[in-house]
Amino acid sequence: MTDFPKPLPRPRRTQGFSLIELMIVVAIVAILASVAYPSYRDSVLKGRRGEARAALAELMQQQERYMTQKNTYLVFNADATGTPFNIYVGSSSSPSYKLSARKCKDSADNDISERVCIQIVATPTGSDTKAGSLQMTSTGTKTCTGSAADSTTKTSPLCWP
Repeated sequence: MTDFPKPLPRPRRTQGFSLIELMIVVAIVAILASVAYPSYRDSVLKGRRGEARAALAELMQQQERYMTQKNTYLVFNADATGTPFNIYVGSSSSPSYKLSARKCKDSADNDISERVCIQIVATPTGSDTKAGSLQMTSTGTKTCTGSAADSTTKTSPLCWP
């Protein structure tokens, strides 16, 4: 019998990714992120606007109760302390909107007595250029100050659907 020489061991193939494969994956993730992030941001803003609209409706109900008890609406600014109403939307440490109440204005831009009409305002603490501040009066008028608001009616489906 002849002895055959032992076969040489096969070289092991290294495991892992090549640099080009890794760069392709990074590029795909970057493209997906650049498309998804603006949509995510818009969804967050829409959710916060919904919270602000609900807070305005609740504040208006509280103002109406206050009116029936004291025969006047309560005027306060967004940084007021000691008001019986909630003055922010979201958490107290980082609110998404601040709430305030002021006298309504007539067509000549004169103040109307707080015994007759009150305007409550939700002002965003972050950037929301499309809707801006959401406003509601005790007479039922709903407006906003953002770029999406119609210049004559000051309303938008974006602000008050």
